[in-house]
Order: sequence, then C-alpha cells, then structure tokens
Amino acid sequence: MSYMDRYEGFHEFVRARQQSLMRTAYLLTGDPHLAEDLLQTVLTRVASHWGKLAEDGNPEAYARRALVNQTISWRRRRRPEVPAAELPESGGHAHDEATVRRLTLLKALARLTPKQRAVIVLRFYEDRTEHETARLMGVSLGTVKSQTHYALSKLRALTPAEVYR
Repeated sequence: MSYMDRYEGFHEFVRARQQSLMRTAYLLTGDPHLAEDLLQTVLTRVASHWGKLAEDGNPEAYARRALVNQTISWRRRRRPEVPAAELPESGGHAHDEATVRRLTLLKALARLTPKQRAVIVLRFYEDRTEHETARLMGVSLGTVKSQTHYALSKLRALTPAEVYR
C-alpha cells in the first residue's frame, strides 16, 4: 500500500472538520494554544489509524472521543490552572453583553472537572444527545446524567443568573 493510498481522504477530512474540532478543543481546554496542541495530537493519532477509521466510516467520532480523552489525560498529569477571581480589566474597551456572558461562562467552565467540562461541551455546545455523549466519552449514560447535573449545579453557583438570559 502506498503512502497516498494509506492516507486517502485524510486531508479532505481535516479541511472539512478542522474548524469544528478546533472549537471543541478550545472549549475543552479554555486555552487557544493548548487547544492547538490538543488538536494536533489528536489529528496525529487519527492519521496513524486513518485506514481503519476511513473504512469504518466515522473518523469524526473517533477524533471527538480522542479530544475528550486526551484532555482528561492531560489534566490528570498537570496541575490545574487557577482562574482569576475577577475578569481582567478591559483596558478601556467596551464589551457588549454577549461577550461578557461568554467570558463569564468560559471562566466558570475552567473550574469544572475535566469530565464535567467534557459533558457540558458535548451536550450543550455541540448539541449532542446523552447517548452520543456517553459513546464519545466512553462512559455510561448514568455517568453523563450525573456529571451533567453536577456540572450545571456548579456553573449556576459560579455564574450570575443574568448570564443565562
């Protein structure tokens, strides 16, 4: 099998799904540079298994699950970052309400456990069902439900009510 045959369709897959996967990586990590590293690591893994993934027909599901698993693995190995108690000064720039809400939610997301954050990203940012989320995370449906419950409770406690308007 030639190099081209082995990776046939991989570049098209990356071009088609890179932005969506990058958005997920960013939401999982909360850091654009770490998200790039995460996506690069996962795409390397996808490339190494491309023949089988392309044959099975769902490389995106594998990539998304790998994003979640790699994020959780990285968080276990390194000391978690502690978010600041206050949003940084705006430097005189006015922010619209939607931007402030988004920043507040991202800050609160950073305080969730890796599994809770993954559940929130998959369920609410990517609009996945509980069953899809369980499959992508490799956990039971009950785990998805309980992690969603705990994560939403924590988010409500960490953010003002006007963020959800």
